[in-house]
Amino acid sequence: MPPVFAHGALRLYLLALLETGPKHGYELIKALNERFGGTYSPSAGTIYPRLGKLEEEGLVATESAGRRTNYHITAAGLAELNSRRDELAGVENDISASVRRLADNLREDIRSNMRGLRADLAATAEAARSTARAADFRTAGSRRSSEGHRMLKEAEMLLQAFRDDLRVELRLQAGRQPISPVALETVKTVLDQARISIRNSLHS
Repeated sequence: MPPVFAHGALRLYLLALLETGPKHGYELIKALNERFGGTYSPSAGTIYPRLGKLEEEGLVATESAGRRTNYHITAAGLAELNSRRDELAGVENDISASVRRLADNLREDIRSNMRGLRADLAATAEAARSTARAADFRTAGSRRSSEGHRMLKEAEMLLQAFRDDLRVELRLQAGRQPISPVALETVKTVLDQARISIRNSLHS
């Protein structure tokens, strides 16, 4: 996969992020993750060496904030940023292109994973149908009706538990950072395919 940032572009973009105010390393990583819509999150090993280089060059300075180190842009850093505004606009355009490319790659991964999921769901549904057919041969009329009612209740409970668990997970994630478009698309795709597979098993 092509690099997300061209040579020197991340260094310039970090200066732009610090122009809005002091930030510690995690805040810069989070800001980049949000700028890329959740499709890319730089590692600490990517960010901190570049911050250290910027500090060596006098373009950023540090100050302690409890157990964290905040970085802020210096006058020299701001002067460099102002002299490279046109280049920064190009970086922004490159980021937009990278977001589209990364999203396309993720969608292809989702489609590939969904093909495997559909196969797994089909195999599970077929196994369930085989088990149900075997049970039908062993069950008499009234007992079959009672068993069917029990299975309906169990299926409803499974659906309710799945819904409750997923809602909790989504709300916890939303509390940490906004749900990304790719994550939303994944939820929609998986649920649609699960719905189709379940309906097919019910009507078979």
